[in-house]
Amino acid sequence: FLEQYLDLVISRDDLYLERITLYNALGEYKKAQQLIAERKFHPWEGGEGKVTGQFLFCQIALAKQALQDKNYQQALHLLQNTDSYPHHLGEGKLHGAMENDIHYYKGCAYKGSGENEKAIAYFEYATKGLSEPAQAFFYNDQKPDTIYFQGMALLELNRTAEAVQRFNKLIQYGKAHFNDNVQLDYFAVSLPDFQIFDDNLNVKNQIHCLYLMGLGYTGLGAYTQAADCFKEVREMDINHPGALQMMADVAVTVR
Repeated sequence: FLEQYLDLVISRDDLYLERITLYNALGEYKKAQQLIAERKFHPWEGGEGKVTGQFLFCQIALAKQALQDKNYQQALHLLQNTDSYPHHLGEGKLHGAMENDIHYYKGCAYKGSGENEKAIAYFEYATKGLSEPAQAFFYNDQKPDTIYFQGMALLELNRTAEAVQRFNKLIQYGKAHFNDNVQLDYFAVSLPDFQIFDDNLNVKNQIHCLYLMGLGYTGLGAYTQAADCFKEVREMDINHPGALQMMADVAVTVR
């Protein structure tokens, strides 16, 4: 539908970004990467973190494909491109941004290329940060998958008990808070879109809890339970980027 009206889509950052988001959701990461590279974006209220989010999504997805193909230098190149955001994205990196996923995949790339000292260093980086799950409604909140990648890095460092603890915390949080009645008692511009006006925060909380549980089950190797959680997430939010990626990862692992 968007491509029937390309002149209009190209005239607006928000519509242009929706097209990129759809290509990422379809797994056409190189097309998404190309469209991002060809555009100079401008900041807009409600768009905080959206352009950079899609930029990271396709860079990391392409890096994971390179890792699967054992093209470790290409994976590193793609991941290093996220060290600082290109100016044309119209938004810089948040101070103190937690990048456990990027550190973890860099560790995997260095491990694959036989650079074990660098691999261990990046796996150590990936273990840092808050280890207690929490709500994540604002674009500057800690990403839900941060703790999952801490656990995955801990497994690589043979610190299995600590890793299992991280994964269990995700599952326990999801179960304990699934039926919470969520309310925000103030307006904040860091809410993506206009969530306080037209979104059900309780549903968003349930999606968040299911996603956390899916991450925890994935880390523990309980792939059937994980797939069930991610499937439920996508039934409630078909465009959930984390569930899209994790369902693909679980499918690859099971194969």
